[in-house]
Amino acid sequence: MTQVTERRTRKDFALFVKMLIDGKNQNVEVIRLVVDNLNTHNEKSFYETFSKEEAEKVLSKIEFHYTPKHASWLNTAEIEINVMDIECTDRRIGDLETHAREVAAWTRRRNDQRKKINWKFTRDKADKKLSKYYV
Repeated sequence: MTQVTERRTRKDFALFVKMLIDGKNQNVEVIRLVVDNLNTHNEKSFYETFSKEEAEKVLSKIEFHYTPKHASWLNTAEIEINVMDIECTDRRIGDLETHAREVAAWTRRRNDQRKKINWKFTRDKADKKLSKYYV
């Protein structure tokens, strides 16, 4: 699922996650979010956006998993965004509405074609490459 917003704010993040939970995933017990360490990707975003009760309701369905700070290249979402940049947003798009339509069309095509990332990075490779960051 993709969404185009004017900025990347805490509110944008919280509303997007709530949309995930309230939509097709409303009957899912837990949604595991794999996120980077951007300052909007945390519980505070929900408390700033919603009432305490609503924030806790949303957060009760979320499990955060953070990518390593020094290894954002491990994040498959970053890889997918790069693909989107190459295939869709690699040019000047005049307005937000057109941008949103273009990204939605790209997302539908990608999903319809069942495109996947061919992940070749193994746990052993990660342990070797990241060992200097873990003591």
